[in-house]
Amino acid sequence: MDREERKQETPMAKQDVLDRIHNFYEVALGYTEEQAKREATRCLQCPNPRCVQGCPVGIDIPAFIKEIKEGNYRASAAKLKEKNSLPAVCGRVCPQENQCQEQCVLGKMGDPISIGRLERFASDWERNAGVEIPEKQVEGAAGKVAIVGSGPAGLTVAADLIKQGHEVNMFESLHYAGGVLMYGIPQFRLPKEIVQAEVDYIKKLGVDVKTNYTIGRIFTIDELFADGYDAVFVGSGAGLPRFMGIEGENLGGVYSANEYLIRINLMKGYLFPEYDTPIRIGKNIAVIGGGNVAMDAARCSLRLGAEKVYIVYRRAREQLPARAEEAENAEEEGIIFNLLTNPVKFTGDESGWVNGMECIKMELGEPDASGRRRPVPIEGSNFMMDVDTVVIAIGQTPNPLIQRTTDGLESTKWGTIVADEETGATSKEGVYAGGDVVSGAATVISAMGAGRKAAKSIHEYIQKKKTGQ
Repeated sequence: MDREERKQETPMAKQDVLDRIHNFYEVALGYTEEQAKREATRCLQCPNPRCVQGCPVGIDIPAFIKEIKEGNYRASAAKLKEKNSLPAVCGRVCPQENQCQEQCVLGKMGDPISIGRLERFASDWERNAGVEIPEKQVEGAAGKVAIVGSGPAGLTVAADLIKQGHEVNMFESLHYAGGVLMYGIPQFRLPKEIVQAEVDYIKKLGVDVKTNYTIGRIFTIDELFADGYDAVFVGSGAGLPRFMGIEGENLGGVYSANEYLIRINLMKGYLFPEYDTPIRIGKNIAVIGGGNVAMDAARCSLRLGAEKVYIVYRRAREQLPARAEEAENAEEEGIIFNLLTNPVKFTGDESGWVNGMECIKMELGEPDASGRRRPVPIEGSNFMMDVDTVVIAIGQTPNPLIQRTTDGLESTKWGTIVADEETGATSKEGVYAGGDVVSGAATVISAMGAGRKAAKSIHEYIQKKKTGQ
């Protein structure tokens, strides 16, 4: 491979836009073996790989890529799973462009290595060929650990601790494990069978996954300790929707993104009437927000029959928090972006259903606490939008149930649990926390990174507890 060839990434095929807007099949089609080897050959195999520094879970990126280059796909998957128990998920939804790929040396002279696409290739190959379960690496005394929540953080902690010989029981309040991977991210971006395969892998490692168990109702954390658990990890996520607090928000046809996506994804509303989960889809839909959740809700709406779908976001295009790839896919599919626009009121008909949205135009002022220029209303710029469905996707906060039912567990005014950034330790002995319940809504891989740190700390805590040292 010459210098010019090395500069250019290997493109990945996608469903044709005219086909995909009518189905929920996966949009990105993945690499073939030939494409994966070609992309892997671009890797410089740096002796001091900066890409690893950009990975929240510390994957040995050059090593797994080298195995792909040499055709050792099972070895590549095994190398990934040394640090990441959910590689097929991360290869699809993690923002590699802002993490490992941002650090890639090749990015200084051309395109960085497509690390996420290669991660997806290796993990998909292993799943199709048959997953091998590694032997447990028992280190010291074994303990009994409860995991609250089965999202990315909880699954990571469970996998790391079970491999070290601990007994691990996971409690999930919904009827499928996987957390936001199951209920939040649509089928066309992350197929549920992929998530289920990753959950099944965790089960095969020996983790006992209990669904329909709401900790704080069925058991409190103190009752878990009384039942013999040595430690508890709280990874219950951020599933409580935020609203705007404006007039008309309680009208029919105004959804939180949480309810909207749970109905479509977890409850399979997109397969109605095969699955008996109806969801009302209007002709003109406005999705309020600019993150990945907003893009997901908008693209689902289009697939479910909406004629016009708007993204309404109060900042400019370059400030969209969504991944660039997701915003580009949405635009390709015909989603209309109304930027520098903010709703101020929803109007309804005589039956109590939303039929319009009053908005105001915005301009960018001085930077706010996040470092982004603050949107400021332009006086007198109000206008009406004709909409019959609204989805509010402006963020989520943690459900307060565990915080309210656990004495001695410190939380913030935003409802997040206070936990040490490096260890996950909370104010209550033996209780650890990580992921969105600590950080607020963030990325899958950042939750997994917090889970890895917490698992290490829980293991050390149990060793001290059992040995008295």
